[in-house]
Amino acid sequence: MDKSKIDAVEQQLLAAARTAEDPRSIFRLAIFRSLAAEIGKLPASERPAFGQEINMMKERLMHHVESFIVAREAAAVGPIDITAPVGINQTLPKPLTADHGSKHPLMTELDAISEIYRNMGFDVIESRNLDDDFHMFTSLNFPDGHPARDGYDSFRTTDDFIPPAHTSTMQNRILKANAHKLEAENGQIAVVIPGRVFRNEDIDATHEHTFYQCEGIFVSRDATLGQLLGVLQKFFESYYGQHLRIKTQPGYFPFTEPSLEFLIEKPAVLGGKGDGWLELAGCGMIHPRVLEMAGIDPQVYKGFAWGGGIDRLVIMKYALTDIRNFESGKLSFLKEF
Repeated sequence: MDKSKIDAVEQQLLAAARTAEDPRSIFRLAIFRSLAAEIGKLPASERPAFGQEINMMKERLMHHVESFIVAREAAAVGPIDITAPVGINQTLPKPLTADHGSKHPLMTELDAISEIYRNMGFDVIESRNLDDDFHMFTSLNFPDGHPARDGYDSFRTTDDFIPPAHTSTMQNRILKANAHKLEAENGQIAVVIPGRVFRNEDIDATHEHTFYQCEGIFVSRDATLGQLLGVLQKFFESYYGQHLRIKTQPGYFPFTEPSLEFLIEKPAVLGGKGDGWLELAGCGMIHPRVLEMAGIDPQVYKGFAWGGGIDRLVIMKYALTDIRNFESGKLSFLKEF
C-alpha cells in the first residue's frame, strides 16, 4: 500500500470522527485495523517506513479527535445568564435554605472578640484591604529608608498601593477622625480595628500570607501603661474563660515608645498548668510623633496601642494544627465548626 492510500484512509477516518458519537471510536474501525495487517504483506525493507507512516497518521488523528471532544464539551455548556436569578424564558430557581451554609470559624471568633472589646467600652472599626505608603509606614514613624520597614515585607500593586501588612495602617485615620472627642471632659479615643493583613511569607502549618489581626488604640489625658496591661489581661481572660497571669518583655515597634511584647501563661485549653508562656501581642505607649502626625498634642494627651493575630488565638482555643485550613476552603474542616 503506497502513501496515497494511507492519506485516503486518514481522510475517511477524519470524516468519521467528525460525526461519530465518540470520536475515539475511529481507532476501532476495520479500515484502521487493516493498515496494520498490510505491514506483513510488504517486503522486510519497506515495513519500518510503512509502520512509521501509520504512527504519524495516528498522531495527527489523535490531535483532531481531542480537538473535536473539547469543542463538543464546550458547546454542551449553556451560556451564563448575567441577569440571574431571573432571565427571559427562565423560571425562578429555588433558593437554598440557610442550613446549606455557615459562618466561617474566623468570622465567628472575630465577632466574639469584637463583643468582648465592646463590653469594655471600645468602638469596633474594620480595617481595609488596600492602603498607601503613608498610612502603612510614614504615619507610623517609619521614615523612608528606615530599616524597620524590612520587617513588614508585604506586596505592592503596580500603582504602588499596599495590601496592609498590619492593621496599624488605620491608626492615623482613627486618631484624626476621633481627635475631637478628646476636647470633652474626660474625653478619650477607644477603638479596636480587626482586619485582614497580607505578608510575603513562606507558607507552612504555622505561617500564612493572609491572616487576621486586631489592633487597639486608646488615647486620653492620663493613659498609662498599667491601663494597657489591664485591658489586655481582661481581654485574654474573657476570651479563654479563665484567670491568667501575664508578663511583658522588651520589644521594638517604631510607632510605640516604650514597646513591649505581651505574654500570658499557657491557658488550660492547651493543657497549661501554670508552666510556660505564650507571646500573643505587641504593645506600648503611642509614640509622640504618631500623635503629632494625627494633629494630637503629645504634651497634653497620652495613648497606648496593641495588636496581635486572630488566627493564632483561634488555633489555640480549638487545638488546631494547621493555619492553612482557614484559607483552604476545605468543607471537611469547616463542617467541624
